[in-house]
Amino acid sequence: MEVSQDARCIVCGSENPIGLKASFVVDAEKQSAEATLTIPDDFQGWQGVVHGGIISALLDEAAIYACRSRAEFAVTAELTVKFLKPLPSGRQILVRARVVEQRRRILLVESELLLGETVHARAEVRVMAVRGGV
Repeated sequence: MEVSQDARCIVCGSENPIGLKASFVVDAEKQSAEATLTIPDDFQGWQGVVHGGIISALLDEAAIYACRSRAEFAVTAELTVKFLKPLPSGRQILVRARVVEQRRRILLVESELLLGETVHARAEVRVMAVRGGV
């Protein structure tokens, strides 16, 4: 599924010179999204470990992309992250999300970030569908 994006987004913007440039693939049928990327050392919080805020941003972005199959425009209402293991920078990771429930305009999304087969962080994200955009 083709999804429009903001070229300046810090997570997915292709024209942001300091961004992560994550390229998400959306599966409308599965109501999911995923991206594979390498997080550079520039985004570390401490000696080769990716900053928790960057991990949170990736989990959040994946959730928004997963919602694109149901809502034209959506914003995060609540983000709860569980950090399970430190994530080393400079390694290829997978971030993925899927919509698990919808109540009116609120979508419940589960996101996770993996290094190989190991989950390093999980998030439960409540996303609000917005009519007409911002």
